[in-house]
Amino acid sequence: MSVEFSPDALKKFAETVSRYPKKEAAMLPVLNLAQQEFGYLGPEAIEYIAKLMGQSPARVHGVVSFYTMYNMKPIGRHHIQVCRTLPCALGGAEHVTEFIKQKLGIEVGQTTTDGRFTLSEVECLASCGTAPMMQVDDDYYENLDEEKVTQILESLK
Repeated sequence: MSVEFSPDALKKFAETVSRYPKKEAAMLPVLNLAQQEFGYLGPEAIEYIAKLMGQSPARVHGVVSFYTMYNMKPIGRHHIQVCRTLPCALGGAEHVTEFIKQKLGIEVGQTTTDGRFTLSEVECLASCGTAPMMQVDDDYYENLDEEKVTQILESLK
């Protein structure tokens, strides 16, 4: 499978890299662009970005695998990311995760058989005062309990 940026994405790539004194400094925004373009950052995308950035595939893979915001395999239409850091853990994030696993019939890191939901645990989503919280796609949901989670999941059907 060949992976390449569309002409529009190539233009955005060039604009992004031009804003940084060193090309390598643009790695995170370029990876964001690639994830938007390709849906996830599999081996082919990592090789392609490495070539564009003048970096080794191992270096790009290291960055991609370090950050939980990058997906290394296809995900569902809705990506549920439950914060697991200390404030959310103390607020009941583990219970929220277990409830979602039960409701969707999947484990963390899995996607429902219909391809609608992928469940992930992630590091801090910067909403510590409203724990427990989760991000679904680009939206934050805070002060979660079973009732709120049920409402959120039903609204995404």
